[in-house]
Amino acid sequence: MLILDPEQLDLAQLRRIWLGSACRLDDTSMQRIAASAAAVDRIVAGGETVYGVNTGFGLLANTRIPDARLAELQTNLILSHSAGIGDPLPRHVVRLMIVLKLLGLGRGYSGVRPAATEALQALVDNDAMPVIPSQGSVGASGDLAPLAHLVAALMGHGRIDLASEVMPAAAALQKLGREPLQLGPKEGLALINGTQASTALALDALFSGERVFAAAVTAGAMSVDALKGSAKPFDSRISQLRGQPGQIRVASAIAGLLHGSEILSSHGRCGRVQDPYSFRCQPQVMGAALDLLTNAARTLTIEAGAVTDNPIVFPDTDEAISGGNFHAQPVAFAADTIVMALCEVGSLSERRTSVLVDPKMSGLPPFLTEDSGVNSGLMIPQVTAAALVSENKSLAFPASVDSIPTSAGQEDHVSMAPIAARKAGQIARNAAGVIGVELIAAAEGIDYHAPLTTSAGIAAIHGKVRALTPHFTADRYWADDMAALQAAVLGGSFGGEGWLD
Repeated sequence: MLILDPEQLDLAQLRRIWLGSACRLDDTSMQRIAASAAAVDRIVAGGETVYGVNTGFGLLANTRIPDARLAELQTNLILSHSAGIGDPLPRHVVRLMIVLKLLGLGRGYSGVRPAATEALQALVDNDAMPVIPSQGSVGASGDLAPLAHLVAALMGHGRIDLASEVMPAAAALQKLGREPLQLGPKEGLALINGTQASTALALDALFSGERVFAAAVTAGAMSVDALKGSAKPFDSRISQLRGQPGQIRVASAIAGLLHGSEILSSHGRCGRVQDPYSFRCQPQVMGAALDLLTNAARTLTIEAGAVTDNPIVFPDTDEAISGGNFHAQPVAFAADTIVMALCEVGSLSERRTSVLVDPKMSGLPPFLTEDSGVNSGLMIPQVTAAALVSENKSLAFPASVDSIPTSAGQEDHVSMAPIAARKAGQIARNAAGVIGVELIAAAEGIDYHAPLTTSAGIAAIHGKVRALTPHFTADRYWADDMAALQAAVLGGSFGGEGWLD
């Protein structure tokens, strides 16, 4: 059980949550939650007009709501905002989103009762994931629609995926032995204001992207040996002179993987001076991508434990102050940097594959098949990689620079963070497919250099590739091999953890 203190959160904990670790808030967080709920009770009893507690929402903020209708106000808020559309969010993203909401509430500035957080915790504990449409949030006044669908499920509306069986939410709650949640003052607003959907999607893309990045580094090193390329560009002295931290780390990793290769040492005096940029400039391009991913990880780790609803309740002074922490611009920028980084990681990988299948560039058989003409070899897998790279380019225009006014102009600038984050996830999946093709091509190239052996590090990678796609001497059905390599990249078989910590 991972015990979470939202004020002491790190990326490793978030990665464990993403991977499905059991978790709950610590006792101090629950005490803070109770204190903030008591403050809301005192504010309501004092008769003060507070946005979202006893007023309408958005443009209706100046409409005072009688005390007798405050519960109705919160219920109507959830039902009216459950207006998402599109395919459901993946179960693991919904789970992460729920835990992020618990973390934000656990700071003790949102004014919800412990009963509300206990209801959220019950979803996590029982693998009961609300069915939440993926589209409908602009990432500004919080991720309103996705979070409303989450809360609506707690109230018995919509659907819940209970251990992979989708059923009406009311039926799922009954199976769990739980009563529908009755919302108190401000609770509905506190639960649906916030950036948790955007942040969960962005973290999902980040952690998938970390694995994609790691696989691209290993594939790139194997491609250098398959090409009989030079290891000199990975000399640490070159990168130290530039000083970029990501470049230094990538150069060191590739040099380490190549160390001890018989293939490498066999062509030390071959006369070739320079390799193509996609081989030679890996530390520079991949290092820059790593620096972007690291910066995004820093932003998202902060956001994961942040208070992002509105108004914010300060229990020590019984104040409820309206602000703009729900605006997801930091998440939008972080997601778009993930997009840019992974787009380039995939682009560089595809170029290396293109070199390996081109006999004029690689010195290897055409399309890495000896009996070419009758056999097309890796001709079309490289085309597929090119198609995925081109698709990623079309997705890479930053959503964070877009805005469209909502709520009759009251919310006149929005972040589009969930759109950026969903694109980042798709780009990660596409890039994984591109790198899967490179792994197949590089493994074939290594095979052609036998009896010379590669390094121990690259041999281990080669073995993992060969477990999923055997060496080929004649054309075969490629789609299954490619899908298996893509899944292995996304599953972390070729590394991942540690690059961003």
